[in-house]
Amino acid sequence: MSKEDMVKEAVEEAKAKAEQAAREQAEQSESEEEEADSREEALEAAEEDEDTAGEETSEEEDGEEDPDGGKKSRKLFGKKNKKDKKDEKIEELTDRLTRQMAEFDNFRKRTDKEKSQMYEIGAKDIINKILPVVDNFERGLAAVPEEEKKNPVLEGMEKVYKQLMTTLEEIGVKPIEAVGQEFNPDFHNAVMHVEDEELGENIIAEEFQKGYTYHDSVVRHSMVKVAN
Repeated sequence: MSKEDMVKEAVEEAKAKAEQAAREQAEQSESEEEEADSREEALEAAEEDEDTAGEETSEEEDGEEDPDGGKKSRKLFGKKNKKDKKDEKIEELTDRLTRQMAEFDNFRKRTDKEKSQMYEIGAKDIINKILPVVDNFERGLAAVPEEEKKNPVLEGMEKVYKQLMTTLEEIGVKPIEAVGQEFNPDFHNAVMHVEDEELGENIIAEEFQKGYTYHDSVVRHSMVKVAN
């Protein structure tokens, strides 16, 4: 055999071995890929089984006797599903908003109550300043003789007095009933007592100064004489 033939044969042999090695390498790679796919499928199946188990309620199995005469029991505890962070944030914000709305509602009610109280205090203060004017009107008109009551000036004063009393009544100011009524310390202030069997005990005989209420709250007590 010539050297040329020997070289050619060696090349052919080396080429055959290289092709064989390439085929084996390809087969090995394919096998590894299939194995990896199998492992991935098994992992996914295991995760699905775990999720399914987490949705099941705990179960008990009774009936088998243990060596001490008791019964075996087996409990399956479901895997606790974790809340999504987004859902937790939504719940947190909702809870915070609910609390803030409740606090605002309480603040509004408290503010309305305080405003109402402040208005009532201010109104009482103004009424107390007006009542002496009413007293002067009443004393002045009561002192006028009957024959002079047709005087136009006095008639005008009487009209002003009536208009003032109507306005006070419209805003909730009312006189306290006194003469002939039973004495009540919540509305009356006894400054004098008198023996009078005809009136009866604890009955108001005379009123010295009118008392007034504002929305069922006493602005000024009536100054009265009470029968013993």
